[in-house]
Amino acid sequence: MRTLLVLRHAKSSWKGAGLADHDRPLNKRGRHDAPRMGSLVKRLGLVPDRIVSSTAVRAWATAQEVANHAGYTGEILSDRLLYLAGPSTLVEVVRAAGADAGERVMLVGHNPGSQELVWWLTGEDEDFPTAALAQIELPIDDWTDLRLSPRGRLAGLWRPKELPDDDPR
Repeated sequence: MRTLLVLRHAKSSWKGAGLADHDRPLNKRGRHDAPRMGSLVKRLGLVPDRIVSSTAVRAWATAQEVANHAGYTGEILSDRLLYLAGPSTLVEVVRAAGADAGERVMLVGHNPGSQELVWWLTGEDEDFPTAALAQIELPIDDWTDLRLSPRGRLAGLWRPKELPDDDPR
């Protein structure tokens, strides 16, 4: 059994004329929500064995904040393939991690790909706003066995707006 954590980047800023989409930073709400999601990951005992993030500034900043507040001590890997990737590319990135990735992998990416991946792997069509986190339990022994089919179970789905405002960090 393997656990895939799918995290959509936190809310980003649209300010900054001429700033490329890839370079957009987190906005105030994003800087508030990302640490809260990291604290949630820690509290639930879901600290990943590996985190792989899109190279987009907003995704990378989200991954760093979540890792810091979750107590993750490993290296955060970045993969440009995750930038605006669809479900099949997301699966390939996870498969490439292989056995070395451990039992629990977190992908930090974008929509619509993140939401579509949850649907493809679980059959659950859920709203997936910024900083949403899905926990998918997969009946596989190795990440190389991952396929784009609804064999997994959506074990949890958390959205920042559903967390208490006084969520401890």
